[in-house]
Order: sequence, then C-alpha cells, then structure tokens
Amino acid sequence: MNTSERSMQLRVAAHLSWAKTKDRPARTLAARRQSHHGRFVEKARELHPDGTEAQIEAAAEALKKAHYRELALRSAQARRIRKEQVEADKQRRTVQLLESAGTEPATA
Repeated sequence: MNTSERSMQLRVAAHLSWAKTKDRPARTLAARRQSHHGRFVEKARELHPDGTEAQIEAAAEALKKAHYRELALRSAQARRIRKEQVEADKQRRTVQLLESAGTEPATA
C-alpha cells in the first residue's frame, strides 16, 4: 500500500471513529484542557472573578484574538526589518562594487 492509499485508509477510519462517538465534547476534553484555550480561560477568570460562564468565554475569546493579533504584528515587524536589512545589504554591496570598479556611486 502506498502512502496515498494509507492516508486515505486512515481518514476513513477517523471518520468512522467520529461517527461512532456519542459524546464529542467528552472525547476531546483532555486535549482542550491542554490547549491554549485553557490558558485564555484561566486568564479571563483572573480578570473577571465574578463573571458568568458566558462572560468568561467571551473574555477568553477576546484574549485569544489579541494574542494571535500580537503574534501577527510581531511577524509583520520581523518581515519588515528583514526586508530592510536585505535592501541595505544590497545597497552596501552595490556601493562596494562601484567603488572597486573605480566609479563614484550616485548620492541621493
């Protein structure tokens, strides 16, 4: 059996397993407890000790969104900095090549 067939066989098994599952939340409870979501719920409970479950869930969702937006911001900043460094390196190499060829680089 090749890897493609094996993958399809495993997907069929997974779908059948989920079809036989009566209580989906119970099946995934341990994984959810270990996930990042639990961390956000804990933080929301700290921020709103007297909040209802609905308020805690809403606050946890907002904390999660803020967390992932912050990661996206940091990623965008890192990409911008890396791009600026690449451009500066190109500029510096161009100047070095022009100087080694005996020509004056254009000044802006």
